[in-house]
Amino acid sequence: MTTLVVCIDRAGDLVAGTDPPMVGRDAVESLVVDVGVEDPEDSQVNCLLEALRVSRDLSEAGDETVVAVLAGTDDTIGADRAIARQVEELIDDHDPDSAVVVVDSAEDERLVPIVESRLTVDAVDRVVVRQARDIESTYYLLKQFLADEELRKTVLVPIGVALIAYPVLWWAVSPGVATGAIVAVVGLFFLYKGLGIDTYLASLPGQVQEALYSGQVALVTYVVAAGLSLVGVFDGAIGVSDLGSGTPLILASRFAFDAIPWLTGAALAASTGRLLDELIRRESVRSAYLNLPFGAVAVGLVVRGFSAYFLELADVFEPYRVQPIDVGPIAFEGATLEPPGTRLALFILAGVLVSLAGVRFAAYFSGTTVEQEFAHGREGGD
Repeated sequence: MTTLVVCIDRAGDLVAGTDPPMVGRDAVESLVVDVGVEDPEDSQVNCLLEALRVSRDLSEAGDETVVAVLAGTDDTIGADRAIARQVEELIDDHDPDSAVVVVDSAEDERLVPIVESRLTVDAVDRVVVRQARDIESTYYLLKQFLADEELRKTVLVPIGVALIAYPVLWWAVSPGVATGAIVAVVGLFFLYKGLGIDTYLASLPGQVQEALYSGQVALVTYVVAAGLSLVGVFDGAIGVSDLGSGTPLILASRFAFDAIPWLTGAALAASTGRLLDELIRRESVRSAYLNLPFGAVAVGLVVRGFSAYFLELADVFEPYRVQPIDVGPIAFEGATLEPPGTRLALFILAGVLVSLAGVRFAAYFSGTTVEQEFAHGREGGD
């Protein structure tokens, strides 16, 4: 088995004044002495010595080796074609079975595919001078980083925008506002990428298109839920503006009290649409989907009860009074729910009852579905 050990010099500095390739151990050793005496700090000396070492090790292992130096020119295309011509010449003269390529730079390593296209390459030996290993490794990492288009867009573009926006904000507003704005935007970008929002937004059009083509009910109910949510936020904002001033807890309680009925309706619409889609698709549904609408209503009742409790404690609301009822022989004069915890207890009790009703409803229908499927299976077996 003959192995070709080649050292690539794309710029052609090693063999200046001679006709490449230089073949044979004696020729390469002579070249090492000439280059080393001329410039002892040249890393290509180490590349030549590494080629000699690899050739020696393979010879000791029983392989027949041919060590050679391939050299190009200053011209990019001419250098590549010269290397290709020299590889073909070595193949014609020595008929090697495989090759080991020794390089000392990323520029020389770009020529490895030329050798691979004409001969099997068993290994690529990249020589790094020990004193400069960290610098060389950093260079290769940066080179790979800059070659990745996705990483460039993800990292370099936001950093560039931040570096441009910072002095503009510094000049237009103040250093504190500039620093805070840049930090906030960078934080939002990290959350955007970390939570996978970009992936979700990229897949959203396809999901909407699939939902439209398949006629999913959830698509309509999601639109309804979004509209109800906007109404709830708007209603809550109006309630806060009517309140005027107050502590953050009171303002948040007023917003929740006014918005929660609409938000509950939005959750109810979305969960109902999902439930109907499951029923249409599978003709049966898991208990978790059956319990979703009940859970939405229960949470809405509890949140509204707590917000009303805080507002009543702050004297924003009067104690709740049950209106009189007169139905035939039955007459109810009305009552005032005092203390404020009475209303909260009733809302919590209503939420618990609705939740229990949902659990019972889901358990009943899930049990019915299981029994029907079991009976259907037995009929098929009979």
